[in-house]
Amino acid sequence: MNKRILLFVTAFCISITTIYAQQNMQRLTPEERTKAAIEKMLPLKLTEEAKTKTQLILSDFYNAQQTAMKELRAAGNVNKDVLQAKRKEMADKRDADLKVVLTEEQYQQWLTDIEPSLRPQRAKN
Repeated sequence: MNKRILLFVTAFCISITTIYAQQNMQRLTPEERTKAAIEKMLPLKLTEEAKTKTQLILSDFYNAQQTAMKELRAAGNVNKDVLQAKRKEMADKRDADLKVVLTEEQYQQWLTDIEPSLRPQRAKN
C-alpha cells in the first residue's frame, strides 16, 4: 500500500513539474532572435552598413522560418525529414546572403563560433 502511494505521489510530482516547465518555455519572436544574433556578432566588428544588411538577412530568415514551420504544422506535416530539409534550405540561403555581406574571416567566424551558438539547445536529462 505504501509503495502505491509513493508511486502515485512521485508520478503526480513529475506531471506537475512537466506541465510547469512547458508553460514557462516560450519561443522567442523573430525580432528577439535577430537582436540576440546581432549581439553575438559584436566580435565581428561589423560596419554600420554590414550590420544593417546582416540584421535584414537574419530578420528575413527568422520570419521565413517561423512562417514555414507554422505552415508545415498546420498542414499536419510534422515529418522530421521534411522539417530538416526545409530548415537546411532556409539556412543555406541565409548563409549565401551573409557570405556576400561579410568578409571571408567574418564569415568563417560566423560559421564556426556564432551560428552554432544560435541553435536552440535541448535540455539534457
